[in-house]
Amino acid sequence: MNYLKNLVEFQKDSIDVGFFYESCHRLFGLNLVAENDGFLKKIKDRSIHRPGLALAGFLELFSYNRVQIFGNTEIRFLHSLTREKRLEALKKFFEYDIPCIVFSNGHVPDDDFQSIAREKKVSIFNSNLPTTKVVYFLSDFLDDQFAPQVTIHGSFVDVYGIGLLFVGRSGIGKSEIALDLVERGHRLVADDLVFATRKGEGVLMGSGSKLMKHFMEIRGLGLINVEKIFGVRAIRYQKRIEVLVVLEEWDANKEYTRTGLEQISTNILGVNIPTVILPIFPGKNVTVIAEIIALNYLLKHYGYDAAVDMKNRIERGIKDKSERIIDYFEHDFE
Repeated sequence: MNYLKNLVEFQKDSIDVGFFYESCHRLFGLNLVAENDGFLKKIKDRSIHRPGLALAGFLELFSYNRVQIFGNTEIRFLHSLTREKRLEALKKFFEYDIPCIVFSNGHVPDDDFQSIAREKKVSIFNSNLPTTKVVYFLSDFLDDQFAPQVTIHGSFVDVYGIGLLFVGRSGIGKSEIALDLVERGHRLVADDLVFATRKGEGVLMGSGSKLMKHFMEIRGLGLINVEKIFGVRAIRYQKRIEVLVVLEEWDANKEYTRTGLEQISTNILGVNIPTVILPIFPGKNVTVIAEIIALNYLLKHYGYDAAVDMKNRIERGIKDKSERIIDYFEHDFE
């Protein structure tokens, strides 16, 4: 049964300039240059734009609906113009519905620039960081804000540094397995509702909701707070989803992977996640198997695959029919 077949993808279509400033001020030290009424404007594009050509008068391909970055090149160009030409260039520039402007390298716009921006209700910020770093940090923030997301019903645990996402029917024991892993020293990321976000190409990040955070529901016991019981060492707020573990009741009529040569993956938001279908029954130590899944993934990551190794050994044994099981038993009869 595919437990991820009904996932609903969602993503933001805009963010307020005020939210953009508050977040980037806290994260990257972005500063407000001049107060105005531009905080309610919307940013609708994840990309940013450097308006060098637009200031020079070429406006045919002006991406005005993006965050505008003014670096040394834009500043020096404006300073090279006479005041009359500079005002003309700025008036044409501000005819467009610009969400906000960020100055890098600690630059502060002159009074004419601020006056026109205030009239058009365009917020102006600046940063002491060089332009390349401003572009990098703001692009990463906007990529995150506009990234596609899905909500997955499961339990997400960091096991030996590998993000294991457990899914399965309701009541199969996902939370109990996660709790057992936490008790063994691993770290809970989220339980019940896991928010999966695609970051860049081929990276899927998982986190919990602001409301639930690190609470868990254990049937027969109720709600518990993992952070309060086990301490801060037992939690983390986000983790890359690296392996999907599908928990199913044992079905004698179904074939399960025996060698591990077959690679199974599940596509989530366009990212292929290695998948392990794990049949369970009473008495099976799923927690230890989960730890082995994480360790085996690490081995494969570093270039060793036990299934391939055994396959090669069998092929060598078939070629060399004279090969004994053990070369020499030595003088040992125990």
